[in-house]
Amino acid sequence: MLTIVSSFEIEKKQVEMLVIPVCEDADIHSSALMPELVHQAKSLKEFSGADNEDIVFYAPSGVLAAQVMFIGLGKKDKIDGEVLRRACGRAIKKCIQKEISEALFVIPFIEFIHTGPDVILEAMVEGALLGNYQFDQFKKPKHPSLLKLAFAVPEDSVQHARLLSQKIIIICEGTLLAREWVITPSNLKRPEQFARSLVRMAEKENLKTEVLDHTALKKKKFGALLAVAAGSDANARMVILEHNPDNATQTLALVGKGVTFDSGGINLKPQGSLEDMKMDMAGAAAVAATMITAARLRMPIRLIGVLPLVENMPSGSATRPGDIVKSFSGKTIEINNTDAEGRLILADSLSYVIQTYQPDAVVDLATLTGACVVALGERIAGVFSLDDRMCETLIASGEKTFERCWKMPLPEDYKDLLKSEVADICNITGLKWGGAITAALFLSEFTENTRWMHIDIAGPAYVKKETAYCGVGGTGFGVRLLCDWLEKTASLSF
Repeated sequence: MLTIVSSFEIEKKQVEMLVIPVCEDADIHSSALMPELVHQAKSLKEFSGADNEDIVFYAPSGVLAAQVMFIGLGKKDKIDGEVLRRACGRAIKKCIQKEISEALFVIPFIEFIHTGPDVILEAMVEGALLGNYQFDQFKKPKHPSLLKLAFAVPEDSVQHARLLSQKIIIICEGTLLAREWVITPSNLKRPEQFARSLVRMAEKENLKTEVLDHTALKKKKFGALLAVAAGSDANARMVILEHNPDNATQTLALVGKGVTFDSGGINLKPQGSLEDMKMDMAGAAAVAATMITAARLRMPIRLIGVLPLVENMPSGSATRPGDIVKSFSGKTIEINNTDAEGRLILADSLSYVIQTYQPDAVVDLATLTGACVVALGERIAGVFSLDDRMCETLIASGEKTFERCWKMPLPEDYKDLLKSEVADICNITGLKWGGAITAALFLSEFTENTRWMHIDIAGPAYVKKETAYCGVGGTGFGVRLLCDWLEKTASLSF
């Protein structure tokens, strides 16, 4: 589907659509043909090369392309990976509307842009591949996605670009896999079904898999996790994935919240908050897709993925507000709100993976709190950790991938808000404010002094309005972020 060609072949390529990025205040192409075509585009009143602008020429002289689309990038000093990513996503969506089946993108000449050559190619390929995805499991799209994508690079960069593009494709496939799982309706991904889907995909990449069913979870005393699942007629599952390459010197654990539908339990969510709760397993989807991607990329680091899967439903057997349960760690938890369920399944999962595998560090990813969305909006994840180096590396990966994260505080005195008169800890405070912080502090009580980082993705995991390279629904947030972070982490010593 995706190919890399030499920019010297542009004029000879018979393609339906040639896509040329245009800078508002500089020439960014090396081919002698490009400046003339760009000059023709800029001579029109409606196109200046500003960000979000585009214009299409039909069968212009000098090229064999049936159509040429010029996409504006804005001013040169403002161009970064995300500008390129968005521009290519927009171009793809316009191609889809036109029912174009193939497009050739021209990579800008890197000496004119402060962003490095690999970042330019990576961003453009990501924007195109992610923008080309359409969820079609139940309804045929109005217009089909493109069948072929090509990118033209300088002749001396072709071989390197081909190798890099293979890596980008694998990471984008992981992102789209996570999107697919999130968008799938809850009736088709109840815990047992979702577990089978995860295992099936993981085994294709030779990941070691293990599934703990209700009996095994009960025997191992996963009391907090089972309390969340108690109201559903679908039994809980825990999926454990392992990527164990030869000569790995570090072990990292990834834990993903997998609530396949969250009604709130007895503390039922109000109307308007239920309809999209199929997305409450986005953390598990991102972690599973990251594990699969890491295996495909043969990352030189041992990874353990733990995916607690439950359905949080109200019924006669559901856990009640005020109930007390014993967690896997042995700590007792007073459940003051059954809609604060994600932290319960994560608590047992964190304790289990730390006790069983003794990882050098553990990261959990979860659509955990609406409070984090209030604090940071729908486009930025909150990251909580006492390990500044882990946070700094993750935030840097977020800047590169535009899966942005913001470090949030973990004040020691806020732990007092989780004190219980009748148990070791409460699952929620009775206060209106600071919910994302106290949720993270709750989780910290189950990390046993292991290096740990919590990423609250409640905002960016799901979008209700189409963006430049993502349709309505699951975004796959976390896969590109974690893959970049793991690549950096593999070179660091814990």
